[in-house]
Amino acid sequence: MFIDHIRIYAKAGDGGNGHVSFRREKFVPRGGPDGGDGGNGGHVKLIVDPSTDNLRAYHYDPKLLAENGQKGGKNQCTGKSGKMKIGKVPPGTVVYRANATTVQEAVSLERGEEGIDLEPIADLTENGQEFILCHGGLGGKGNMNFKTSTNQAPVEFTPGTEGEGGVFYLELRRIADAGLVGFPNAGKSTLIGKLSHAQPKVASYPFTTLQPVVGVVEFADFRRCTVADIPGLIEGAHENRGLGHEFLRHITRCRMLLFVVDMAGSEGRDPISDLEILRKEVREYDSELAQFPWIIVANKMDLEGAAENLEMFRSRFPKQRIIPISADEGTGLDELKDFLNEEVGYRP
Repeated sequence: MFIDHIRIYAKAGDGGNGHVSFRREKFVPRGGPDGGDGGNGGHVKLIVDPSTDNLRAYHYDPKLLAENGQKGGKNQCTGKSGKMKIGKVPPGTVVYRANATTVQEAVSLERGEEGIDLEPIADLTENGQEFILCHGGLGGKGNMNFKTSTNQAPVEFTPGTEGEGGVFYLELRRIADAGLVGFPNAGKSTLIGKLSHAQPKVASYPFTTLQPVVGVVEFADFRRCTVADIPGLIEGAHENRGLGHEFLRHITRCRMLLFVVDMAGSEGRDPISDLEILRKEVREYDSELAQFPWIIVANKMDLEGAAENLEMFRSRFPKQRIIPISADEGTGLDELKDFLNEEVGYRP
C-alpha cells in the first residue's frame, strides 16, 4: 500500500508538577523545604529517513504521543523527563498544521475535502533532517524554589505546563531530478524501465501506474540522476479530476519536466493537442511549475504515422527540444540519456 498524504494526531508530553515536602531526619526535626522540580514532557520529533519511501506506517497508527514528565520528589529530586516520540518520514515530506477542531473537520481532512485551513510549517527534504513537531511541557517548580528570608517553610509549587498537540497533515512530494509527464499509455513506465533498474507495472490499459516510481539513471564516470514516473494525467487534473493532485503534487520537486507524447497517436489522439493540454494542466495547477525547464520526448516512433506526425510537431514547436524515441524498442535512448546527464546529472 502506497500512502503519500495522511492526517495524524500528535501530542507532546505534559511537564510534571513540582513537589512540596520538607526535610525530616533524625536530629533535623525542622529541616527546610526540599520538594523537587517536575520533569519536562517529551517532544514529538519528525526525522527524515531515506529508508522510508511513503507514509504507510501512519495509516495503521496515526498518532504520535510522547511521555509526560514525572512529578518532582523529596530530597530535591527532579522528576524524570518524559521520553521523546520520534516519527520517521521520507524525504520530500511537507508538514501542515490543520486547524481542525471537530471530528467532522478531521474526517474531511482525511478525505481531502475542501474547507480545512492548512498552515505549512515544515518542508523536510534532506536525509537526517529533524523537526520538532510538538514541544513538551516544562516541569513545575518544587517548594524548595520558594524559600525566602521571610518564608522559611513555603508550601507553594507550580504545576507542569501542558505539552503542545494538535492535528497535522503530512504530504509526500517525491524528489527526483526529472519527472515524466504524459497521458495514460504514453509509454512512461516502459521508458523509465529502460532508462533505469526500476520495474514499474506495464500494461496496455490506462492508469497502469497508480503511484510514483523513482528510478536511478546511471551515466559514465559514476554520474547519475533520478527520474520519476508519475501517474498518468487527464484533462482537468488541476481541478483534481482523475488522479489529479495525486499526480501533480509530485512533479513540484523536479528540476526538469519531460513531456512524453505518443507521437503515433496510437489511440486516436492528436500529439499536438496532447502536449497543449499537458502544458495547460501544469500551468493551471502551479504557474511557477510551468516555468521549469522542459523538453518533449516523442515516443512510439516505431509505429506507423509517427514520422509524419513528428514533422508537423516540429513545425508547431520549432524552438522546443524534441527527442524522438521508441521506448519499446530502445531506440533514441542514448540521446535522451546524454541530455539528462548534461542537464541534471551529478556525481554522488
